[in-house]
Amino acid sequence: MAEHEHAHEHAHDDHDRDHDHDHGRGGHAGHSHAVAADADRRWLWSALILLVVFMAGEVVVGFAAQSLALISDAAHMLTDAASIALALVAMRLAARPARGGYTFGLKRAEILSAQANGVTLLVLSAWLGYEAVARLISPPAVTGSLVLVTALVGVVVNVAATWCMSKANRSSLNVEGAFQHVLTDLYAFIATAVAGAVVLFTGFVRADAIASLVVVALMLRAGIGLVRDSARIFLEAAPAGIDPDQVADRLVATDQVEEIHDLHIWEITSNQPALSAHILVAPGGDCHAVQRELQRRLREEYRITHATLQVDHVGESGADGLLQISSSSAAAAAEQEAREHCEDAHGPVHRSGPHPH
Repeated sequence: MAEHEHAHEHAHDDHDRDHDHDHGRGGHAGHSHAVAADADRRWLWSALILLVVFMAGEVVVGFAAQSLALISDAAHMLTDAASIALALVAMRLAARPARGGYTFGLKRAEILSAQANGVTLLVLSAWLGYEAVARLISPPAVTGSLVLVTALVGVVVNVAATWCMSKANRSSLNVEGAFQHVLTDLYAFIATAVAGAVVLFTGFVRADAIASLVVVALMLRAGIGLVRDSARIFLEAAPAGIDPDQVADRLVATDQVEEIHDLHIWEITSNQPALSAHILVAPGGDCHAVQRELQRRLREEYRITHATLQVDHVGESGADGLLQISSSSAAAAAEQEAREHCEDAHGPVHRSGPHPH
């Protein structure tokens, strides 16, 4: 019993040291993150102002020229502005500290923002696709010169806005969602400029609708990507580029590790992967040393700094000291419980040496 208490105190002390160290790193990283977030917000605000000013003028010219391409660009720019505004709100919410029942804070507000941006791209592309097909069948008159001049100005404005957005942290799915809105709008203006030139010099008015369909294709591509990536985070799939089986094989190859099961890898939000696992160590092995080595590998090789590892000796569930004072039936029940736990592991069981996945 004394040995059990000593082990408990040692684990508690070790946890305290690791806990303090992690917070020390977190404080420095948190300061850097706050500075980066402020810079991101400034770049987003710059892009937002550029887009709103130009969008107002484009709406007027689009109706005057009867150009669906310009009107569709203006509508897309409205969603651009909304996407940037939504991203700014999400960044503010995600920066709030965790409290109450929200133990991770509101970090996934940014993922909600990215998913909303993806959905709006898909909805808008469906509407514009319908209108473009209708205009292919019955094309209205289009003033090519107005379309061309406005589109060329739009290219300049969107290049500036895209440049501003590119300066922000695009590894954040939230920022990437807003960036994709602006980038597809830039492509749309290029297509519109080409359509305006075709209408002006050849009189082929269907070029306007064809340009709109090109925009629709780009919007669909960006929208599907955002919805897919945000859904992966909400469904707690492993981050792209991290293979859980490969990670488990790497960890189970660590000295003294016999088995790994209940391995889960997910993302709390963009660029914040987390991992939990149950580790079984060979009898007599140093659980604390194994835990530290596994955390080091996860941090250095996979950039996973949020790892929760339950480390036990093989056959330890039910603690030897307790089994000595238990009845034979209680001991059998404890052994059965331990066996059922391992048999009911969530996901594959990884053991040292060759094994199938």
